[in-house]
Amino acid sequence: MTGESSRTPVVWDTKIAVVLRDDLQVWQKLNVTAFTVSGIAATVENVVGEPYQDGSDTTYLPMFRQPVLVFAADAEKLRLIHERALRRELPVAVYTEELFVTNNDEDNRAAVRAVPTEKLNLVGLAMRGDRKIVDKVVKGATLHP
Repeated sequence: MTGESSRTPVVWDTKIAVVLRDDLQVWQKLNVTAFTVSGIAATVENVVGEPYQDGSDTTYLPMFRQPVLVFAADAEKLRLIHERALRRELPVAVYTEELFVTNNDEDNRAAVRAVPTEKLNLVGLAMRGDRKIVDKVVKGATLHP
């Protein structure tokens, strides 16, 4: 990138945050992150930029226009963050432990549907909203190492 604007950090008024239960295996963390942020990409207008192109004119898929911050929390803190997000009416994508053994979207949705909100066995979630609200919701979680 060239020009003065490329050196000026952008301060977004919204934030994308993923919160993962801190005892997951690495492959599980990656899987949960990928699945939950897909809900944001699929439903939030203008959150994804334009396609990328390299110097040989090969085109690549577009990606989020803003950073995605990934946090870690224990199961209790994750449940609290989920409750805060719902109270503040933030749109949230959830991933429960049961989804590690299902193998298709229909079974995934059925597994979540079978459990009341307060009993979901959460392993991760993603949200996007006003930066200040998201900061309050994820308070107490740490940035993922």
